Amino acid sequence: MKTFSLKNSEVSRDWVVFDASGKILGRFATKIADKLRGKDKPTFTPHVDGGDFVVVINADKVKVTGNKAEQKKYYKHSLYPGGLKEKSYKEVLESTPERIIENAVKGMLPKNKLGKSIIKKLKVYSGSEHPHESQNPSVWNPKI
Repeated sequence: MKTFSLKNSEVSRDWVVFDASGKILGRFATKIADKLRGKDKPTFTPHVDGGDFVVVINADKVKVTGNKAEQKKYYKHSLYPGGLKEKSYKEVLESTPERIIENAVKGMLPKNKLGKSIIKKLKVYSGSEHPHESQNPSVWNPKI
């Protein structure tokens, strides 16, 4: 019996909606990363982008445990000397709550061209509305 290897032309992608309200950030992000990568499918192949499109709603209602709400920091750099910017979890949650889930999921994907193509299939929205109703997404509630 030969080992199955998925080809790009054989990939079938679905649209899935995740609701982030009340979910713990890290555990929730691992489920999203698995769905984006296609690890939940029997046709998983490590070098092929075979995952589904994921729409995350209610990103502003995601939770963190412990003291992370006060202590967790997000960094970015302008690539100029002294250009390091720092924001706390609460500041990011108030200004752009979508970035919290995007950063958590991006850190769980491969750090190469494949990871960059996979992260483009993630759509995160802070409210309960999203513009992807025409794709007929299925609602998915992982047991976390």
